[in-house]
Amino acid sequence: MTKLDKPLRRELDIDGKAYTLTVDPDGLKLTEKGRRNGVELRWAALASSDDAPAHAVTPSAQA
Repeated sequence: MTKLDKPLRRELDIDGKAYTLTVDPDGLKLTEKGRRNGVELRWAALASSDDAPAHAVTPSAQA
């Protein structure tokens, strides 16, 4: 298995809009293409409990 040690970016088409999905060692982030802010999900939050996905998704605050 390949270790995730740097960001991996892929483009997605969701309902006709282009998005960028970034998977990195800290978690994943989904942003509208050309934008900086999006939704982040940290691996630690996802792994910490059964109901983590609902509480772990946060808007990113990068400017």
